[in-house]
Amino acid sequence: MTEAPRSQPASSQATPAQAARAAALRTEDLALGYGPRTVLRDITLAIEAGAWTAIVGPNGSGKSTLLRALAGLAAPRAGRVFLRGRPLDQWSRRERARELAWLAQDSGATNLTAAEVVGLGRFAHSGWLGSRKTEDDAAMRRAMLATGSLPWAARRMATLSGGERQRVLLARVLAVEAPVLLLDEPTTHLDPPHQEDIARILRDQAHGCGVCVLSAIHDLSLALTADRLIVLGATGLVGHGTVRAALDGDWLSTAFRTRVDIVEIAGVYLWRPTLAAASPLPAKRP
Repeated sequence: MTEAPRSQPASSQATPAQAARAAALRTEDLALGYGPRTVLRDITLAIEAGAWTAIVGPNGSGKSTLLRALAGLAAPRAGRVFLRGRPLDQWSRRERARELAWLAQDSGATNLTAAEVVGLGRFAHSGWLGSRKTEDDAAMRRAMLATGSLPWAARRMATLSGGERQRVLLARVLAVEAPVLLLDEPTTHLDPPHQEDIARILRDQAHGCGVCVLSAIHDLSLALTADRLIVLGATGLVGHGTVRAALDGDWLSTAFRTRVDIVEIAGVYLWRPTLAAASPLPAKRP
């Protein structure tokens, strides 16, 4: 398991106590799994507020499992999760719903309108039987404007494209206005320009609003636009740190068990496929 970047001078590194205080989410010796299989062991992390952290790794490495545990949706087999310094299991459901906003990878079909779906994000504040208040409407509008989904407010989700539905679902998460956002593949169904839009929204939430944003991202180039990376491999945690530390330590090659080439173009990191040259096609006979 790779430690935090050793290339930084010791004076620039936070002590464990400082990291614990600054962390919006923290884990200690976490072990997670499903069925008879344990997929992650001894996971100790401090995930910062005001930063966007992307989780990357091969299929089956435990990205979704880790997110579900941090959201309180899956009980750890060992270890603990802390939310703002307090054990997660000591928060009530209502409190946790206000502090943690969760976007699943597959949210299922619904016949609700886009506005009604976004309104679900306000139940943590108003309750299931509570009437919607002015601040709820304002939060919904802010979320839909941020995701570009306001023009579809009156349309039913079943009539929207996959990409449009994904933006509405993200608006529902933003409408909670929680200090921690947990998102499992938030760019699913989106074309590259709209993936970039979502990445910009996540970064704005982190940098502009001080939110702790943690998302599993399948696209490596997109994940490399985050502030920090959690890299998971077949044997567990490979590393957690800045993007630069991950590249200097070649964590991605370790995680994927193959050479992962990253190139920098105009300050942007991009994954470069290393495909073997194809054999030339035989010439056609006259």
